[in-house]
Parts: sequence; C-alpha cells; structure tokens
Amino acid sequence: MPHRARQQVTGSHRRITEYERRPHAITELEERWQLSIGERFDGEGDASWVAPVVRRDGSPGVLKLGMPHMEAEHEADGLRFWNGDPTVRLLEADDSLGAMLLERCEPGTPLRELPELEQDIVLGELSERLWKTPPAGHPFRPLSSMIEQWIGETLAHRAEWADEALVREGIEVFRELVNSEPAAVLLATDLHAGNVLRARREPWLVIDPKPFVGDPAYDATQHLLNCHGRVGFDPLGTVARYADHMNVDADRVRRWLFARLSAQPREDWTKDRWLGVARAIARTV
Repeated sequence: MPHRARQQVTGSHRRITEYERRPHAITELEERWQLSIGERFDGEGDASWVAPVVRRDGSPGVLKLGMPHMEAEHEADGLRFWNGDPTVRLLEADDSLGAMLLERCEPGTPLRELPELEQDIVLGELSERLWKTPPAGHPFRPLSSMIEQWIGETLAHRAEWADEALVREGIEVFRELVNSEPAAVLLATDLHAGNVLRARREPWLVIDPKPFVGDPAYDATQHLLNCHGRVGFDPLGTVARYADHMNVDADRVRRWLFARLSAQPREDWTKDRWLGVARAIARTV
C-alpha cells in the first residue's frame, strides 16, 4: 500500500462525467482567475488534475482540480485553517468545481529525495505545527468516519481475505483506537515525504492534506507505509524511533500501523507484501 489508497469514484458514468467536465472548468477558471496555464504535472493519476500557472501579476501558482472522493472533501477547508503554516497557501477556491489555486513550491523538490532518516526529522518538525485543535463549529469530520468507511469496504471483500483472523483482529484494533483517542487535533492523514516539497518561503511545505480530526499517532503511519525496507526488517524499532521524532505514543502508532496493514481496503487481498509484517506486529498488539 504505497502512499494513500485513494477512494475510487464509483460508477463509470460518474467518472466520465467528471473527466468531461475538466476542459470546461479549466477554461472558466483560466478566464475568471486570469491565469496562464502550463502543461499538467506528470504523475498525478486519476485523483486530480494539477498544472503550473502564472497569475495576472506574474506570480506563480498551481491550479488543482480534484476528482470527488471522500477523503479529500475538506482539503480547501484544511488549507484555510492552516493558512500556510506549514502548508502551501490557498489563493483561490471554487468548491462547486472542486478547484483550488495554490501557492507554488519552488524548486518543488519532494522530501522523498532525501534519505529516509532525514525525512523522519523533517516530518516530525512539520507535524508539530500541523496538529492544532480547530475551533468550535469547524467543518472537519472525525477520523472515525474514515475508519468506519474503510471497515465497511474491507468487510465487503471478506471472501478474498488471505488471513481472516488477522483481518478481523485489524478491524477490532481500528475500532479500539478510534474509541480511545487522546485529545483530537486536525490531521493531514496523508502525511508522507512525497507530499512535502521544498519551497522558498519555508524550507519545506506540506501539500495534498486530507483533513480529519483525530489521534495524532495516526498521522505517523502513512510515512511508515512508504518505508517498506526498514519497516519490514525491524518494524518495532522503526516505529519506536519514528514515533519519537513525531513526539507521539509509539504503542498507538504500532497499533494503527497494524490495523492499516491487516484491515485497510486494498485492490488485491491475495498478493500483499505487508502481511508478514502485520503478523509480526500482531504478536505484540
């Protein structure tokens, strides 16, 4: 499960409609926000359309049109809340089109180009600034809402499970964790080294947050899922060291990681390189 397992838009008609909408939306935004739009960035996949732009005053930006999916529903709200500390700034937004005009990170080098141990340090420093308590009346959903959706998707594929006992234990741990959360803060939930870019305003800025309110220990897991080598070799030691950088409870990080490895939805339940690691962690949960 490298990076985040994105929620897929259901139904071919819905997908076609959203794709056909993009050229019209891009033309409308180009005129309304007075943009000169460059070629789409490579590697964005199906979840969004992202391209560099130049604004009327000559300043650089990034235009992002997202495909509707549950996890990213409040991305613009999250960027407004963080207001550039330590994320990219939201310059304009059109919620009806799923469009955002964002600050451009220059040179934009991803943190993942640094050695993983250096990535750990930077992510720890950024997380301390991300984890704030939103004010009363905020629009953000609890982390439990995403976890319950995941559990539902996983249960719908029970016939494909390679290890039923392991998956059911993961589901149980998911529910235990969301029912025993410490003080809840706003999480990025997709915090990993591919979503942190080098910039001029600050050394590193976070992009592509998927905001939910919940346990900060959860936010340590996505990066670990992208560090298969060292997590596979020494899962408990790696979790403990990274949790220390993140200043969160290592036991909760370990349990969140186990739940995700064993019970998070995936495209193929029969071929999973993480099952051995999940079994190793299961003996300590």
